[in-house]
Amino acid sequence: QVRLVESGGGLVQAGASLRLSCAEYGGILSPRTMGWHRQTPGGGRVLVANITSDRSSNYEDSVRGRFTVSRDNSKNTVYLDMNRLKPEDSGIYFCNAEVWVPSGDLPVLTTIWGQGTQVTVSS
Repeated sequence: QVRLVESGGGLVQAGASLRLSCAEYGGILSPRTMGWHRQTPGGGRVLVANITSDRSSNYEDSVRGRFTVSRDNSKNTVYLDMNRLKPEDSGIYFCNAEVWVPSGDLPVLTTIWGQGTQVTVSS
């Protein structure tokens, strides 16, 4: 079964840095787009950053210049380096990925989500 395993959240002070990791296991090919979403209490999930298999990336405006998304295709892993963290960056960070799964004779793409990791930035 294809799954995503996240790590790296925690409690830090404003201005600190954290690195989140998310590894995909069980897919039959490397994931296409991988990314990170943030969910806050009472809010929906918003895209923070994502990166395609050819390393084209997108960022939410509030994190551009502070966060960097990258991936290691040999490990099917996506990273989110978060610098100069602010209290408003706090939330549960969910990794997601477009993964290839068997379907008859051809593989198909489906989107899966990780379990989420908590990031808390104190002021």
